[in-house]
Amino acid sequence: MRISARRAVAVAGALVLAVSACGRGDDGGGVALTGACKGQQTTGITDTSIKVGGAYPLSGPTSAYAEIPRGVRAHFDYLNAEKGGINGRKIEYVVRDTGGQPPKAVEEVRRLVEEDRVFALFQTLGTAENTAVWDYVNQRKVPHIFLSSGASKWGTDTRHPWSMGWQPNYVAEARIYAAHLKKERPNAKVAVLYQNDDLGKDLLGGFKRALADGAGPKIVAEQSYQTSDPSVEPQMRNLAASDADVVLSVTTPKFSTQALAADAKNTSWNPTFLLANVGASVTALRPVGLENVQGVISSGYYKDPPDPQWADDPGMKLFKEKMLRYGGTENPNDPFNAFGWAAAESWAKAMQAAKCPTREGLRAAAENLGDVQIGMLLPGITLGTGPGDRFPIESMQLMRFEGERWQTFGDIIDTREEFGAITG
Repeated sequence: MRISARRAVAVAGALVLAVSACGRGDDGGGVALTGACKGQQTTGITDTSIKVGGAYPLSGPTSAYAEIPRGVRAHFDYLNAEKGGINGRKIEYVVRDTGGQPPKAVEEVRRLVEEDRVFALFQTLGTAENTAVWDYVNQRKVPHIFLSSGASKWGTDTRHPWSMGWQPNYVAEARIYAAHLKKERPNAKVAVLYQNDDLGKDLLGGFKRALADGAGPKIVAEQSYQTSDPSVEPQMRNLAASDADVVLSVTTPKFSTQALAADAKNTSWNPTFLLANVGASVTALRPVGLENVQGVISSGYYKDPPDPQWADDPGMKLFKEKMLRYGGTENPNDPFNAFGWAAAESWAKAMQAAKCPTREGLRAAAENLGDVQIGMLLPGITLGTGPGDRFPIESMQLMRFEGERWQTFGDIIDTREEFGAITG
């Protein structure tokens, strides 16, 4: 749980932009001309509008994530229609398709920056895709904020100050799984399936370091896959031959489905299944048959829309009502919609807290958020950054799939306080 005392900077009192002190041109480009914000970038923002860009895999092997920008857009449209936008500025949200390919991400991000002239990049998805563009956006000094990737480098790399993640980082997540096994399965033999990129290597590396004290669970087999692979069934057969009794699956939704299906198909092997959060959507589990995924363990940090415990929760009620109105969907229960909605609310609150309506102002606000409440995050989990801490969300809770949905168990774990800060 976030503890306010360890945050040096709070957002209370910084929720109104000092527009009058920051005279600027009105053409959506250039720099602030006068006042305290003089010389700061104003590309993509006027007194009445703000243009935000995102690049997502709307097609390709990771297109299950295409529901995320639907949730983002619904939140922004809700703010525009019912709240007057952000501090009087209507949000224009421009989305480009990367196809889940880093070279395409470079092309589309350049279009957003150079042709669309966005004020900021928000929630661009994929570790490899964001890695491919972060040198460029940092050279251009474009806010690359609240990325849809949990790579730990977004919070530790000081050479790219314009980039910042949003969700809990993969190393912190790995520490939670390792701690759980140490407590519940100290003699476990673990087989790991992982995506052969920064996502898989980051989480696997964190898991290995968490087990490196020599006691407790042991990794006995590893298999990697490429996102271009047609199936991970061969890898799962190889892991089964290791006689492991626990599987850690660091997979995106398409491959999570395949791994779980292969596990269900092999009736002679019945390991405990740990599934990384990035692949733990019910949309990935349902094709396997929910009867075949009972007992799968993962971790979460935002509320699951189908979970009846949130039926009267104000944040959930607002999300579902506005998704139906603005989301272009008749089913507001998609967890990726909820992810996008929560991320969009986080971005909006960072923008509201900016002292200057500039790119520099947004960056400064994102780096100094103190225990900000977000309606769709689990109770006890807040958004917070500060000096020496560029990880907005560092708390998670374990969850187990039971019946037709995820059931959380145990306490909220503040990974920074429980395991220490993540360093580069």
